[in-house]
Amino acid sequence: MSTGASRPDRWSVYLVRTRLGTLYTGIATDVVRRLGEHAGGRGAKYLRARGPLTLAYSVSVGTRGSALRLEAAIKRLPRVSKENIVQVQPGLVTLARLAGRPDLATPAPSPSAAILAPAIPVQCPPATPD
Repeated sequence: MSTGASRPDRWSVYLVRTRLGTLYTGIATDVVRRLGEHAGGRGAKYLRARGPLTLAYSVSVGTRGSALRLEAAIKRLPRVSKENIVQVQPGLVTLARLAGRPDLATPAPSPSAAILAPAIPVQCPPATPD
């Protein structure tokens, strides 16, 4: 699952399960690559010597800022709530609500999308037969 490291608006939040059953929460632009780094002993110190590691959950969030805020909110949740996230595998909207951050459910549009999108929806009149 490559999310494109060169795309700064493609950040994901993920949960990794250790061999002892604990859950670690992190963010990355490429979750599979990051999991490989964790498994190789690079990255978070918490995960070193706690392998094998398995990806328990991931969701694309959007911007780095949104991913950081959602990660922090998930880290504050009790273990039972994190286990619920892994079991249910919610989408971004539900996850943001579960983490108490519904404001993060809809990533802000990129500036280029705002330029391309019309400010007022255009409705075409119905076609009249000739």
